[in-house]
Amino acid sequence: MAPPHGNDRHTSGHTPGHTRRAVLAGVAAAGALGAAGCSRVATVSTTSGGDLLGRLKAQGVVRLGIAGEIPFGYIDKDGQLTGEAPELAKAVFKRLGVDKVQPVPTEFGSLIPGLNSQQFDVVAAGMYVTPERCEQVVFADPDYQVLDAFVVRKGNPKGLHDYKDVVTKKAKFATGTGYAQIQHAVDAGYKQGDILIVPDQVAGLNAVEAGRVDVFAGTALTTRAVVQKSAKAESTRPFAPLVDGKPRIDGGAFAFRPTETKLRDAFNVELQRLKKSGELFRILRPFGFTRAEMTDLTAKELCGG
Repeated sequence: MAPPHGNDRHTSGHTPGHTRRAVLAGVAAAGALGAAGCSRVATVSTTSGGDLLGRLKAQGVVRLGIAGEIPFGYIDKDGQLTGEAPELAKAVFKRLGVDKVQPVPTEFGSLIPGLNSQQFDVVAAGMYVTPERCEQVVFADPDYQVLDAFVVRKGNPKGLHDYKDVVTKKAKFATGTGYAQIQHAVDAGYKQGDILIVPDQVAGLNAVEAGRVDVFAGTALTTRAVVQKSAKAESTRPFAPLVDGKPRIDGGAFAFRPTETKLRDAFNVELQRLKKSGELFRILRPFGFTRAEMTDLTAKELCGG
């Protein structure tokens, strides 16, 4: 993605600098809870495929790198670890013989460096799978996919359904600081200097409700959630933005150190079982995910391999 840059959780997958800002929650609690969890894990194995899974079984706990973002991985108001990725981790690792998960909160931009420097065992933050990241870590297959969507005034008076509409109808456009949607709009022909950049989707909703902009762009998941209690705004039908002229669907997944392919493969086996049984959807649904966010995408596809 393009400037502005940030240490945020997602990228659109085509240019490594562009990111979408995290919606932070429970940060203070996360810092307190994570303080005791920042010591190094055991040194990396030189065994082919890694032996981390065996060590995790022996110690009975896996350390999860999280970025304090609703709904992906965060500490709630009661100081408890939750979010789609931690809850999925609990289910998968229990099946793998590891009964306890321990959060290690950090900034999103520190997740991959922290993973590779042994600060935790796995990234559980709903991280987008991109070719650039695939050069640094190995990903499980995505546990969700996500499209873009807009926040617009009730009834969508300007008929804005994709970025082409925004450009041709000369709509006043906003998105969040560091969001992938900045570049999506620019790729469609919108002048970057004309984009109103706001801190997050709540500020974007406020801008639409106040009439300062016609549209705010985010992911389908976040736009759907932010308009739930609004009497003035609604979210549009999700759509795939065009990246290099092709529709782009992003997927989020768990990340592992490149040496730990055995753990990644074992994780994938249990993930596929949860997908087939419908249990994955039951785990993710309380966090606002719908069946539209369920996916059969593979890490190989998203890595470009």
